[in-house]
Parts: sequence; C-alpha cells; structure tokens
Amino acid sequence: MTAYVYMLSCADGSLYTGWTNDLAKRLENHQAGKGAKYTRGRLPVTLAYYETYETESEARKRECAIKKLTRQQKEKLIQTKSEQIAD
Repeated sequence: MTAYVYMLSCADGSLYTGWTNDLAKRLENHQAGKGAKYTRGRLPVTLAYYETYETESEARKRECAIKKLTRQQKEKLIQTKSEQIAD
C-alpha cells in the first residue's frame, strides 16, 4: 500500500507535516476543516511538498524526521523539490 508524507503551507505562513494513505482525500479533509486540529484554524492550506513510500512505516519514520527539521531546512526541502519539478 502506498503511503505519503506531506507538508502543507497554512494561511498564517506556518508549515504542517503529516502522513496519509490517500493524499487527495486527506487534502480535501484539511480544506474542509476536518483534518488535523492544527490546520483547522489556519485555512486555507496548500500542498507544499510530498514524498511517496511503499509502506506506512516508512512514511511515519520520514514524517518524524521532517518534523525534527528546522523551518529553514523544511523550506530548503520544498525548494529543492520545486526545482526538480521545474527541470
């Protein structure tokens, strides 16, 4: 089963990191105010970054690692992914 780690950019400029098995549905839930408590008061949110993994375990480990990064490191991760997509 495919699992995803994602980062959302919130309306207040903060970043939220999570994981899911269904990225599209999870984003819908966040936008509808049914996602994480953190994002409910910071709508709207936009998908800033995501990674795909084969297992939930891998995704959860990566989520934990990303949450330990500094804001600057998270922004660099987002920027690097954006540059790869543009190439």
